[in-house]
Amino acid sequence: MAHEHAKHESVADTDVRRRWLARAAFAAVFAAVVVLVVFAGLKTFIVLIATVGALVIGVAAAFWFIAVRGLFRWVALAILVVVPIALLVFLITENLLWVVLVVLALLLLAGVLARAALGRDRADWMMPEQEVAPPKRPFVVMNPRSGGGKVEKFQLQSRAEALGVEVALLDGPGPVDVAALTRAAVERGADLLGVAGGDGTQALVAGIAAEHDLPFLVISAGTRNHFALDLGLDRDDPSTCLDALTDGVEIRVDLGSVNGRTFVNNASFGAYAEVVQSPAYRDDKTGTMLTMLPDLISGARGPRLLARAGDVTIDQPQAVLVSNGAYEMHDLAGLGRRPRIDTGTLGVVAVSVSSTLQAVGLLRRTRQHGLTQHIGVEAIVEADQPEIPVGVDGEALVLATPVRCTITPQALRVRVPRHRPGVRPPKRPVDWVRLRQLAWR
Repeated sequence: MAHEHAKHESVADTDVRRRWLARAAFAAVFAAVVVLVVFAGLKTFIVLIATVGALVIGVAAAFWFIAVRGLFRWVALAILVVVPIALLVFLITENLLWVVLVVLALLLLAGVLARAALGRDRADWMMPEQEVAPPKRPFVVMNPRSGGGKVEKFQLQSRAEALGVEVALLDGPGPVDVAALTRAAVERGADLLGVAGGDGTQALVAGIAAEHDLPFLVISAGTRNHFALDLGLDRDDPSTCLDALTDGVEIRVDLGSVNGRTFVNNASFGAYAEVVQSPAYRDDKTGTMLTMLPDLISGARGPRLLARAGDVTIDQPQAVLVSNGAYEMHDLAGLGRRPRIDTGTLGVVAVSVSSTLQAVGLLRRTRQHGLTQHIGVEAIVEADQPEIPVGVDGEALVLATPVRCTITPQALRVRVPRHRPGVRPPKRPVDWVRLRQLAWR
């Protein structure tokens, strides 16, 4: 009874705290309006029009820069540079810069307070952990070239072997069949499989681990380590991931599949998948993208795609991303993190931007203006060609169409250290209607 009473009081305290945070958010918005009206006076509308206009022109110029070539590209770049400078000069000349900065600070504060008020409980975004015994015959694949040589830098091989791990080093001289190495280890009795390498290798071995219902160890020795990030692992020091062998817990996560091939992060179609197929991309990423994107955006190059996800159909998207779990998509910058990868769903994001108007429409992030988002259990990408380029966890592949992406819920047992940085709480989009109801209920 005492425990239930304490729990009830805790919930009540949380409700009160969130109510006052919501009220504080509205107070910050009101203060921003007051500052703008009082100190900008009749120039308020001029400030608003100039700021919004600069933003729209900037987005349009950015689209022109990537969608055209030659002189028009550099004119667009010049506009992209000049517009914010012109806005800054205007605000300084009219002695309004400090007003705008104060208003922006108050609006930023309002957003922070609103997100805190609408924040989710820890149980809503933390993946459940299970106590497990340490493995007896762990097997780990290590790629010494991955991540700029992190295996050697952090002495991962010697540290792992000191813990009784059988290490397979992918040091050549020619290509190594990782799948064959891993399956042979399973036949010898390995009771845990792991990878110190990129997400592509992680996905390959993870698929075999799931097939045999063996725990899987992620060592963040890749370049970007997106999978490790969403597991809450330490990406700065991959040696800490080895702690999972002696003091670890287990979480179950989903696995995606694209035409039968496992992926832990995502499968990409369209512009990005086309660009990474180019032999020049490895040596000159920026130059290759700027060279290829105009034709890809206009449809003069690459296959014509048709994406289906549930009852949503997207015709001729420039890019499609199908992810193992939905990414946070609450800002124009695009992809965030996946707070959970154990919900049994795919995230689907499609971008259809072939005109300046559609590019500007992305500011509103609506389906009618070039951006489509969907959460489901299957996505199918069709094309007017028998095969299309697909980027699968960073690996450039060519797959037969139609390409079918599916999800297998909680298929993979992941062994992680008990003590690790953890996953950042997801950002919830600010719903001002719900916030108002919370503030004055």
